[in-house]
Amino acid sequence: MPQVDRPSDNLSARIRQCRICADRFASTATAHAPRPVVWFRPGARLLIAGQAPGLRVHESGRPFDDRSGDRLRDWMGLDRDTFYDLSRIAVVPMAFCFPGYDGKGADLPPPPICARSWHSAVMAGFNDLRLRLLVGGHAQSWHLGRRAPVSAVLRDWRRHLPGTIPLPHPSWRNTGWLKKNPWFETELVPVLRRRVQEALQ
Repeated sequence: MPQVDRPSDNLSARIRQCRICADRFASTATAHAPRPVVWFRPGARLLIAGQAPGLRVHESGRPFDDRSGDRLRDWMGLDRDTFYDLSRIAVVPMAFCFPGYDGKGADLPPPPICARSWHSAVMAGFNDLRLRLLVGGHAQSWHLGRRAPVSAVLRDWRRHLPGTIPLPHPSWRNTGWLKKNPWFETELVPVLRRRVQEALQ
């Protein structure tokens, strides 16, 4: 009997083939071609909603395959094998491609057209999500339906339990913020690790 493609397989293939931002990326300082990093299946129990792939992830094709990912895995209390278990964990950034750098070498924001084109369909495909981790301001704005400073959203993190936990971006550029806000490590991270284990069971 012929194998029937699941709707999620078709959606993943369409996203991988997306070239909406080809001209936009060609005009950046990196002048790169689109390479959507697609990492989700409908049965995932935990969603990591991030910002956009960085250059290293663009090159490897694997989400959070960088120092930021090391820090995020530490916060979550997960090893790499568990983190990359597609049957349980989905990574859906606000842009599937590396947006590039500006002339000063800073990361460009995720192009809004990516979320407009794909996110509603991706989110509609999940059937067993137990926990959403909203990493950074772009993901928090989209998933919470409101714009607010990341620090304000994080201070109010308990409001979103048990199904959602907002997080700062794990970039090493945020080390200063983490030092100024020790409550993140002492109060939020233990709850994060417990909820991650509960979601994955």
